[in-house]
Amino acid sequence: SQPLFSSQFTTLGKSSLSLVATQKHISLSQIEELEMGKDIEVGGGEYTAKDYQDPPPAPLIDPEELTQWSFYRAIIAEFVATLLFLYITVLTVIGYKSQTDPINNADQCGGVGILGIAWAFGGMIFVLVYCTAGISGGHINPAVTFGLFLARKVSMVRAVMYMVAQCLGAICGCALVKAFQKAHYFRYGGGANELSEGYSTGTGLAAEIIGTFVLVYTVFSATDPKRNARDSHVPVLAPLPIGFAVFMVHLATIPVTGTGINPARSFGAAVIYGKDKAWDDQWIFWVGPFIGAAIAAFYHQYILRASVKALGSFRSNA
Repeated sequence: SQPLFSSQFTTLGKSSLSLVATQKHISLSQIEELEMGKDIEVGGGEYTAKDYQDPPPAPLIDPEELTQWSFYRAIIAEFVATLLFLYITVLTVIGYKSQTDPINNADQCGGVGILGIAWAFGGMIFVLVYCTAGISGGHINPAVTFGLFLARKVSMVRAVMYMVAQCLGAICGCALVKAFQKAHYFRYGGGANELSEGYSTGTGLAAEIIGTFVLVYTVFSATDPKRNARDSHVPVLAPLPIGFAVFMVHLATIPVTGTGINPARSFGAAVIYGKDKAWDDQWIFWVGPFIGAAIAAFYHQYILRASVKALGSFRSNA
């Protein structure tokens, strides 16, 4: 299977379209259809327009990809990207708590604040998705991978290997933070997710479900192949809305759960922190994101795209 953001379409300039129209007697409406991402096929010497068709769904199991270097390169990219993601973001969280600790710092207005933490998570996702999109698809999150698997965008083998790489990368990223911040790591919670006081388990679970839904729905929308076919600039801009989605969700849910929406992020921090407190509500940060991702996949693929019968083709006026 191809990386999520791989370019599969070529946009023709208006001058080229005019030349084609002159030589082949294509009507203006057909030219407009071509500009909007429609396919033009040759049949009996004439051009006819047809609706765009989705790429075929990824096979459930694809033994052939196990023999390709691009498959293992993508796994390495997911590992490194998740490592860097946890390293930067957990360092930001611990740094903020250290700077605002009244025992060590009288100025409690110091530090980046919740806004800065949200920017760290959203900004890193933007950067890392941009860097790895053409290699692995830039998932960096088991929930995103799970949603794309349900939508038949990636094979089961690739999905499982991505999730393993993401979890290992998260563990290594948190281990680096622990190595560099020994004095503050355990004192300030190691960046581990936990349900905040005053919130019930149901509230925390709902926050994770809704937050992950927002993220995965944004991923599907930003990487929609039909939109990419119609507007050539969309693949380049795709990392931006994804990063903003992470940023906005963090602003809303940091006070509730510390914001998981990424099982690898929660798991890696819990493994290195190693305290019971980090494991008490760990299931919330797996069940919630996976449910949210599944709902987002169903909503986008089977309601908005109306592809219950076949994930391949669809007909739309959009």
